[in-house]
Amino acid sequence: MPRNPYHAGPVSDHFDGTRFFVPGFASDKSSADLFRFLSERGARRRWPKRVANPPRTEPVAERIAGNALRVTFIGHATVLIQTQGLNLLVDPVFSKRASPVTFAGPLRVNAPGLSLEELPPLDAILVTHNHYDHLDLASLSHLAAHRACPVLTPLGNDKIMQNHNSAIAAQAFDWDACVSLSADVAVHFEPCYHWSARGVRDRRMALWAAFVIETSGGKIYHIGDTGYSKGEIFRAIRVKHGPVRLAILPIGAYEPRSFMRDNHIDPEEAVAIFQDCGAAYALAHHWGTFQLAYEAIDEPPKRLAIALERAGIPADHFQVKRPGEFFDVPLD
Repeated sequence: MPRNPYHAGPVSDHFDGTRFFVPGFASDKSSADLFRFLSERGARRRWPKRVANPPRTEPVAERIAGNALRVTFIGHATVLIQTQGLNLLVDPVFSKRASPVTFAGPLRVNAPGLSLEELPPLDAILVTHNHYDHLDLASLSHLAAHRACPVLTPLGNDKIMQNHNSAIAAQAFDWDACVSLSADVAVHFEPCYHWSARGVRDRRMALWAAFVIETSGGKIYHIGDTGYSKGEIFRAIRVKHGPVRLAILPIGAYEPRSFMRDNHIDPEEAVAIFQDCGAAYALAHHWGTFQLAYEAIDEPPKRLAIALERAGIPADHFQVKRPGEFFDVPLD
């Protein structure tokens, strides 16, 4: 077996000593799969080069106290979660490209809804996995210098961050770990149907995770990327954690389904996860910033609206925001 450069822990039910995996689930694609994906580029819808963000309606809150919960959509998979007096930033990507290089790769079509300088003080950063549209070393380095705080991430990703910049205060955890942030807030690491890689030789050598953020005002279920498979993982969240106040779910980068299905959900599957985990409300992310797949830029929210109507779910219970807009989540 090749050496794992990121993690050297014991074998488990989801780690074979070199690579991580979801038991009973295969996510890897073959060269033939990749060739078929690339051969379908004629179906790739054209995105605009630039999209303006809506005007800011009010200043960024320094803190949100008590059981009030505000989530600001910054762009793609980057969200700011404010509750219980804590500020949590998830998957901070502020760079112009989601790429290992600055001169090529997916280029963002809208600016971050909040700039790095506009962010409030941070209490923790959560990074779901190591794909370039979720783990951005340049952004993490800037935050380490100007918004220093712990960076909580699945196993192996801490090594990637610290090899780049030892000032990034990365702490790595396995699935089922629980990390306390205060007397009222804890972060649980949970599985999802995905994979990891920073290059061509490190596939699945760092772990990926979803988060359940437990607060005295309700639980927040955040998934950075996932396939749906048969939905067991999401139904298990409901059994393990009980009611979810807010689910933050991806809705984009899903076409063509023949290639993306195992690792990226579509809007209809996002609605299924909303129902599976028993969420009261949801916020959409992972759409409209980087073109990572073939669907049109505005297709995900349109399909989501149709899926919600068919499922009999009020549109305001699964909200779609533009970069810089926020959702004040009701406490039912």
